[in-house]
Amino acid sequence: MEKTIHSIKEKIEKGEAQIFTAQQIKKMLRNGEKISIDDVDIITTATCGIMSGTAAIMHFKVAEPGKFKKAKKVYLNGVPAFPGPCPNENLGLIDLILYGTSKSIENPDYGGGFLLKDILKRKEIEVIIKADNKTIKTGLTLDEIKTAKIIGTRMAYKNYMAFVNPGKEPIPSIFNPIPMEGSFKGLSFSGCGELNPIQNDPKMRTIKATSPILLNGALGMIIGEGTRSTPEKPNLMIAANIHEMDPYYLGGFKTAAGPEIFNTIAIPIPILNKEILNNILIMNHQIPLPVADIRDRSIIDQTNYEVAWTGDERPSYHPQRCADCEKCLVAERCPTFAFKNGLNPRKCFGCGMCANSCPNNVFEMKTGKVTLHLDGESIEVPIVCRQSDIKRAKKLAKELKYRIESCEFPIR
Repeated sequence: MEKTIHSIKEKIEKGEAQIFTAQQIKKMLRNGEKISIDDVDIITTATCGIMSGTAAIMHFKVAEPGKFKKAKKVYLNGVPAFPGPCPNENLGLIDLILYGTSKSIENPDYGGGFLLKDILKRKEIEVIIKADNKTIKTGLTLDEIKTAKIIGTRMAYKNYMAFVNPGKEPIPSIFNPIPMEGSFKGLSFSGCGELNPIQNDPKMRTIKATSPILLNGALGMIIGEGTRSTPEKPNLMIAANIHEMDPYYLGGFKTAAGPEIFNTIAIPIPILNKEILNNILIMNHQIPLPVADIRDRSIIDQTNYEVAWTGDERPSYHPQRCADCEKCLVAERCPTFAFKNGLNPRKCFGCGMCANSCPNNVFEMKTGKVTLHLDGESIEVPIVCRQSDIKRAKKLAKELKYRIESCEFPIR
């Protein structure tokens, strides 16, 4: 039996479509339920994690016409962007491209991801333009930015990798908030496992160019395959309107090698035939997670996402245990600045860094361990950092399910 998009859309309009989140489907499978093509019409998948290939394209007014001829440099809250490509000569306007990984010239821990979250929260942003041997300063909010779109050049990988440091010296890297300690002291990883969109449609039968998606809560579109995409490791190029995004799903992530950016993406998969159905039945224990040497990214062993995602999604917080240390390691290391005189749950990413840093166990969180087998020896390595957030992914998948059921999201 095969279905068509048209028949599924008719069922949605009648309120008869069987729509599930990926989380619901996996729970059914764990409970021993059998799932047939008649049982499900659409599943909503999602992922959240560091996505370095994030850029924003913006256009806004800086000054009155004639104030400057052409912008040479531009800074937003100290974060450099790139003027152009349109020159807007003598118009007092600017087009720019902002990298999500750009770093502030004033604060090395602040970058494009943190800036975009501040813009989405409608905070006033300081704009500095260098043009015609003059400096122009102004402030603006999102409502004054007429065009604001995110273009993701490389997003939603079909899961990713884990990293360890087999050497002796700490290694600064984008894959950990602090320099990764040597001698296998800790492991960091990315990927939402069985919830991941492409993992549930590995041959991309339904996930393809022009498919509608949610990017940070905004209706967006897949442009095509992203940079460095291969049949073995596919990823997507995606675009969406910043004005429609929810700041909860996007933000900065501080690493030992500079600020990064995280995004959250949800994609529906219509179940049109048995091949697509069989693909969505994949579970975490069936999904390999390669473990690489952080020094050169060479693969040294392999685990799976069942091992990686065993544990808590968020830390438990025990403020009464706080010893008011002169130097708070949690505040210093938290990659999303979620801890400052208390834990901000909206900012928390569930990475586990707090629980692996506080000497007084103010934060407790089970993040699990991975056993590596190297040269005939077994090495147990604690997971010290998650660079993907399964909680945000689950939330956006649920939101997408609701929008489809409410006929607020196009299926095509």
